[in-house]
Amino acid sequence: MLRTTPAGSPARRLLARLLTGLALLLGLTAAPAPLTHDASAAAQAAAFKVIAFYSGTWDAAHIDFVKEANEWFPRTAAQNNFTYTSTTNWDLLANGGVNDYQVVLFLDDAPHTAAQRAGFERYMRAGGGWMGFHVSAFTTDAASWPWYYNTLLGSGNFRSNTWGPTTAVLRTEDRTHPSTTSLPQTFTSAVSEWYSWSNDLRTNPNIKILASVDPSSFPLGTDPNQSWYSGYYPILWTNTQYRMLYANFGHNAMDYASNTRLSSTFASPTQNRFLIDGLKWLAGAGDTPAPTDPISETAWYSLASAANGTCVDARAAATANGTAIQQYTCNQTTAQQFQFRATDSGYTRIAIRGNPQQVVDVTGVSTADGAPLQLWSYGGGGNQQWLPVREASGAYHFVARHSGKCLSGTGSSADSVQLVQRPCDNSAAQTFRLSEQP
Repeated sequence: MLRTTPAGSPARRLLARLLTGLALLLGLTAAPAPLTHDASAAAQAAAFKVIAFYSGTWDAAHIDFVKEANEWFPRTAAQNNFTYTSTTNWDLLANGGVNDYQVVLFLDDAPHTAAQRAGFERYMRAGGGWMGFHVSAFTTDAASWPWYYNTLLGSGNFRSNTWGPTTAVLRTEDRTHPSTTSLPQTFTSAVSEWYSWSNDLRTNPNIKILASVDPSSFPLGTDPNQSWYSGYYPILWTNTQYRMLYANFGHNAMDYASNTRLSSTFASPTQNRFLIDGLKWLAGAGDTPAPTDPISETAWYSLASAANGTCVDARAAATANGTAIQQYTCNQTTAQQFQFRATDSGYTRIAIRGNPQQVVDVTGVSTADGAPLQLWSYGGGGNQQWLPVREASGAYHFVARHSGKCLSGTGSSADSVQLVQRPCDNSAAQTFRLSEQP
């Protein structure tokens, strides 16, 4: 399925775009492209990992943006200590192939199959980071995936676009967010086509608009029939319930007849600073800790495994002594919400929200590898105390006081597998992303 671009352009330009897109499509191979641009040699030392999805099959301007992004991001990754991988294999969202990445990018499309969409939603609910560009939010049928278009993005359906692609003066509305602290009050963007939406994001309490079109930009566009002359147009925003950012840009100006790039999405150093700082915040590797450092003693958190995206969970939502602590699909219930209450020397007890007297406990005060975890009434034992150790990505691993071993998964990705303690090994099975719960 190919994503179409908005209607309304003159017929001559639309025909040129269609012919260019068809020619490029015919030149693509049928098999999914392998992962590319992966700086695997540096992966061990990198602060975080980014994976970018694209289709590269519609509109020469979007295709050219993808090509440019897949050149700019690897260079930027090398300069900022992260790795960048790009792929057209969207099924990696469905089969857990993104669980080892701290940030997912959508360059020119969004998932289409039910399995891909469900996998992406699991990743986000587990605390994963996401940044989308331009056409990744385009739809005229938001009801086909309401969680993505109406809940996560909040934008709803595409309403209108400017033409042709131009720069815009943007006003930074929130300079306290980690992605925008380095931005001036106003700045000139790189060239793009700009979209507007059916939903008014200002009325959504979960949406924080970071930048919008400054009135000095009007009229915005070069075609009098596809220009904006007034109004309010969000360009950058985040959803406070998720670790996400959306950027309305990502459409280069093109000579469609010759398929020649006429502008660069990465021509604005200020706009690029938003991308770099935004990626660091999404990965939990920026100056602002994720979610806090130290962990708040009064907040409740879900703990999502970096290995498979499942959440630490009390089996069957029980709170009785002996209840298994397991991994389970993240569902935001109180069975998956924990509080970290300090004991001494940096150690904490991990209390379950349904009954805070019950804490995560190593069964039988065992020091053995693979000893299972359970809930048990807190009595001050070393097997009930855990040292949270913050990693470079902003995630944590937890060390049992009595054994020096880490809270760990078993390697299985199945629901209901009981968690255990194992020797600390810096693996994803022992890394958990914390997400504060209301």
